[in-house]
Amino acid sequence: MHNIISFSQAEDRVCLQMGDPENPQLTKDGDIILGGIFSFHRSWINRRDTYMHKPLPLQCISLNFRGFQYAQAMLFAIDEINNSSDLLPGITLGCKVYDSCGSIARGVRASLALINSQETTFKLSDKCTKPAQVQAIMGESSSSLNMAAATVIGPFHIPLISHFATCDCLSDKNKYPSFLRTIPSDHYQSRALAQLVKYFGWTWVGAIRTNDDYGNNGMATFIETAEELGICVEYSVAVFRTDPPEKIQQIIDVIKASTSRVIVGFLSQRDIDVLILEMSQHNLTGYQWVGSEAWIFDSHIAAMDVHYILNGAVGLFIPKAHVTGMKEFILDVKPLNSSSKELFREFWEALFDCKFEDSASTTTENQRECSGHEDLAGVKNTFTDMSLMSIFYNIYKEVYAVAHTLHDILSCNNTCNKTAQLDPFTILQHLKRIRFKTKEGDEVYFNENGDPPAKYEIINWQPTENGNVEFVPVGLYDASLPADRQLTLTNRTLVWAQNSEQVPVSVCSEKCPPGTRKVLQKGKPVCCYDCLRCADGEISNSTDSISCVRCHSEFWSNERRDACIKKKEEFLSYEEMMGALLTAASLLGTCLTAVVMFIFFRYRRTPIVRANNSELSFLLLFSLTLCFLCSLTFIGRPSGWSCMLRHTAFGITFVLCISCVLGKTMVVLMVFRATLPGSKVMKWFGPAQQRLSVLGFTLIQVFICLLWLTISPPFPFQNIKDFKDRIILECALGSALGFWSVLGYIGLLAMFCFILAFLARKLPDNFNEAKFITFSMLIFCAVWVTFIPAYVSSPGKFSVAVEIFAILSSGFGLLICIFIPKCYIILLKPDRNTKRNLMGKEGPTH
Repeated sequence: MHNIISFSQAEDRVCLQMGDPENPQLTKDGDIILGGIFSFHRSWINRRDTYMHKPLPLQCISLNFRGFQYAQAMLFAIDEINNSSDLLPGITLGCKVYDSCGSIARGVRASLALINSQETTFKLSDKCTKPAQVQAIMGESSSSLNMAAATVIGPFHIPLISHFATCDCLSDKNKYPSFLRTIPSDHYQSRALAQLVKYFGWTWVGAIRTNDDYGNNGMATFIETAEELGICVEYSVAVFRTDPPEKIQQIIDVIKASTSRVIVGFLSQRDIDVLILEMSQHNLTGYQWVGSEAWIFDSHIAAMDVHYILNGAVGLFIPKAHVTGMKEFILDVKPLNSSSKELFREFWEALFDCKFEDSASTTTENQRECSGHEDLAGVKNTFTDMSLMSIFYNIYKEVYAVAHTLHDILSCNNTCNKTAQLDPFTILQHLKRIRFKTKEGDEVYFNENGDPPAKYEIINWQPTENGNVEFVPVGLYDASLPADRQLTLTNRTLVWAQNSEQVPVSVCSEKCPPGTRKVLQKGKPVCCYDCLRCADGEISNSTDSISCVRCHSEFWSNERRDACIKKKEEFLSYEEMMGALLTAASLLGTCLTAVVMFIFFRYRRTPIVRANNSELSFLLLFSLTLCFLCSLTFIGRPSGWSCMLRHTAFGITFVLCISCVLGKTMVVLMVFRATLPGSKVMKWFGPAQQRLSVLGFTLIQVFICLLWLTISPPFPFQNIKDFKDRIILECALGSALGFWSVLGYIGLLAMFCFILAFLARKLPDNFNEAKFITFSMLIFCAVWVTFIPAYVSSPGKFSVAVEIFAILSSGFGLLICIFIPKCYIILLKPDRNTKRNLMGKEGPTH
């Protein structure tokens, strides 16, 4: 749309004045007057050479187009209300707007000037300069200025409403009882920024803030929330536009020395301007910026960032808004025309970059002359930039909130009660409770702290093909939702620093993978840590685990230490080599015993078999067979019956075996004693007595075993103590006394048998088998004396193997020593298998 502006028109009742700050710069006549404080000028120059080398001027010297936009937004809302028949019918709103020049002192003076009049009634007036008490003040953008103004006018209860002051401190109604705003508090923005940083996985960030109430309070809340979310701030520095060069250089040095790649900037527009200029001099690019609403949507900041310091920045801003007719009204500057012309002439010259012929300002070379009819369509600057429509909408809502409040107080229906007196306290109380919807359908209200609902768009700076920056909404933050749903991002691709599509990484320490735990580095923040591998038997199955969890006693950690796996069960099985060899040895022993038994049965009538007590020999061979077979009960998975059987069977069969050997030894002794004249020994140790002795010795062991099984029998047991990474399946003894009683009884019989055999060793050789019994008992005792320490010290299944080896060794010792010599004679030396030879009476052969 082409806007042709006539400089000479003055039919509108809006007056602009220049000069004394005690006088308003913009006035509009009305029945009820609203105050306004905007920055039409700045009090500093945004040029590094001037800023760095000259003292700051105290007067207003730099025109601020944003202030004119804010004033236009206020005028638009007033005109719309005045032209409405539904809101304040018959009542017109006017305004007085002062230029704060971005100065707290001038802002306070403007506040006092607006409340100076003592009139409490409203009357129609046609004079622009007529003083009138304002019923509400539309406050400045700066939090610090609003804090000062709210402190001054608080005792008068005149509402001060801001469109852009976000400091959380202003929510304190004890300090600022009359302050309200249409932009959310930084309490929500700071927390939202912390959640945004957490969302992208940045746990190690730097923080830069404006050194005023806005920056200090906002950053304090951010850091507090960040700590709750596990985010560490590597450094937090403050900057202000009036800082000396040395202070700015210190901040640059801090950034250079840091390891974090993300910078959270809680800065005002004017302060980030200074910082960008200095960072450009040092080429500090590639940092990912996270910005507050004060600068993240500012096209002026984007335009001056020619070195792409802020490239890919993300941050929060007020959701986009559209108000029908507002853009066109703001760009139509006719209401700002004035006969005094000073402010308007200054505005016009800055807007079109020209000079009037009679201008008092200095004209630069080749600068064209203003005609007063310039076309705004070709102008591209801050005034024509409508990117802050959301903020203009906040001003629009401020004016409407006051209008709705007055409408209610004046009991307006078709007409309003024009005789009513307006009490500031009443207006303030009604304003806090007001709730209405704009023509765009947005609901407006204030909470108990005078704040509106907190909702932000997440903005991402994305470069365009022509080199400009586009502010792209990529998500939403709504503080009214539950905590886990407050922050949502769209599927739209974000652009990051250096135009990368990969999310930057900014951590003090890389994430600890599963299988490790975090150990804090001494003297550093909690985000700086080392990753230690979990100990054996412990796991961590999540990233960045602060501790390792010990596995259940039946489980063990895997190689990666990220899962517990069932411990390998270990027992002596038939499938493994050792078990197979022992099984083979047991079966071999059984087979050999069976072969010997067959040979003895086949040659049972021969002298050598009959002379060696064939009945005891067969019983001994039978018991040896049981001994070899009982070793098989020790192989395989332990069970209840196998545990009870293996020890009792072993104990009984070995006692039976030793009893037979003992009987044979005693028979040898008795036989030779019986050959002495007059001896009747064999009468008392005949076959019946031999059987009874074997039975008696065996029954004693049976009784011991029964007692053991009755009181505390052996049982299967999972041994998890001896080895951490596996379970030893073994048979617990139950009663150790029972086990050692069984073993001790066997040892006692073996020792007694050895002694008797030793005593009979000098008897005639041809008949005497006592020397073979001596050797067998010697082997038996040696094996079992060695068995005890080997059994106790052998781990796991090896203790079972030792026990089996002892049983087999003992069995083979008895079998070989007692029976193999006889089998040798029976099979290979049959000529010696005669009664004469056994009696030692064999004569010379013929």
